[in-house]
Amino acid sequence: MNVAIIQYNAGNVCSVEYALRRLGVEPVLTADPVLLQKADRVIFPGVGEAAYTMDYLRRSGLDRLIKGLQQPLLGICLGMQLMCSHSEEGNVDCLDIFHVPVKRFIPSVEGHEKVPHMGWNTLEQTRSPLFKGFDAEEYVYFVHSYYVPVNEATVAVTRYVHPFSAALQQGNFFATQFHPEKSGSVGERILRNFLDEAL
Repeated sequence: MNVAIIQYNAGNVCSVEYALRRLGVEPVLTADPVLLQKADRVIFPGVGEAAYTMDYLRRSGLDRLIKGLQQPLLGICLGMQLMCSHSEEGNVDCLDIFHVPVKRFIPSVEGHEKVPHMGWNTLEQTRSPLFKGFDAEEYVYFVHSYYVPVNEATVAVTRYVHPFSAALQQGNFFATQFHPEKSGSVGERILRNFLDEAL
């Protein structure tokens, strides 16, 4: 299978590459439109700042390319947030693949929850081919200060301060707020489902 990772100015790419290699896949890291359009699967990972990254995507033309891809695409963390309509991080308009804004976590009055939301948390209400074989709540790894509210595209929910979208799906576009590449055997199953399922 031909898997492409979108190359842009964001961190966390190497860990995704390593995770795919553990599954027997040798991905190509590229910003080449031809290679991205020909890939069987595309992954849009990222750790960074939304406004700065969106500016880069627009200047490079990757914003239009990503929205036009027809094969299954998986956005991870910042990649998921950039696929939404608008982010409070830098007050920036994003790709608008998912028609929902990205909000900043506001800690509860009691102050029990810290921001960023960092560490292991459970997935609830899973309903996507990404989660095939899941029988109960599974733990995955999060690191984020911004979140996507629960909406029509939500296919997994996690609770921190309040319920939020842990994963989204619309057509050929999939996204996770958590890091499957850092989520042990559970994350490995999610990545394998993304690679193996007839999405």
